[in-house]
Amino acid sequence: MPSAEPHPPPAVARPARLLTQNREMRAIGVWNWTLPAWAGRLPDGRTYNTCPSAGVCSSVCYARHGTYTWPQVKAKHHANLQFVLDDLPGWESAMTTELGARRFRGTWIRIHDSGDFFSDAYLASWLRIIRARWAVNFYAYTKEIARFRAMVEPDPPDNFLWVYSYGGTQDNALDPASDRVADVFPDEDAITAAGWHSQEANDLLAVLGPRLVGIPANRIPHFLKRLAGRTFRTWQQEVDAERATRAKAFDHRRGLRLLRGGNTAAHPTPDGQAADRQDQAA
Repeated sequence: MPSAEPHPPPAVARPARLLTQNREMRAIGVWNWTLPAWAGRLPDGRTYNTCPSAGVCSSVCYARHGTYTWPQVKAKHHANLQFVLDDLPGWESAMTTELGARRFRGTWIRIHDSGDFFSDAYLASWLRIIRARWAVNFYAYTKEIARFRAMVEPDPPDNFLWVYSYGGTQDNALDPASDRVADVFPDEDAITAAGWHSQEANDLLAVLGPRLVGIPANRIPHFLKRLAGRTFRTWQQEVDAERATRAKAFDHRRGLRLLRGGNTAAHPTPDGQAADRQDQAA
């Protein structure tokens, strides 16, 4: 007689190979590790955000367009993320083993063709892999600035290079005078005019070329329309300024409401005059 208890869901098949090459990376001998971009939902219903510090970049992300949205490609990226989320030690072991193959010696691995270092545990796992495979070179773009300041910058592996990219919620923590930074520009002419250096000829220039890295925007019409001739950095600055203005206006309105309610002593208004106004009212 069959059991009345529900059967457990079938285990998710682990990817046979973790590292791949797209056309552009194959041309320069680079291998990719990829997660699904930004936020979404896994087939089992769980939600995720692989780019927790994404800002304006999320609305024009190339990895949410074109081939990245094809069912078979999306399924591969979901399988990668599920492996990490469900069995991080097993994923770390599998990645370390795969990178031990002779074909990877002396090559470069781009960590995240899409996605980012979304947690401390995940970044720590990557750092152990990188140190274990000292004969392989690794690089990454990242917007997880605070996490890298704390976990990578104090003792970076010799075989790991990275570039901080603008367009995220932590942009204010970047200093282009000292940090290696990347910004997306409308086109090559805009990169040159700004005195930055394009990585278009070879993605490795992002970490091996000059420190100010310019990336020409993808020629996707509706993305270019949103970019509106700006760089990611200036666009993010505009968004941050608008949010600050709205927050200040909200605080001001809240202060006025509290004044009318007569409870200003415990809740001073933004201009710091609550006590004075209360005294005058008395």
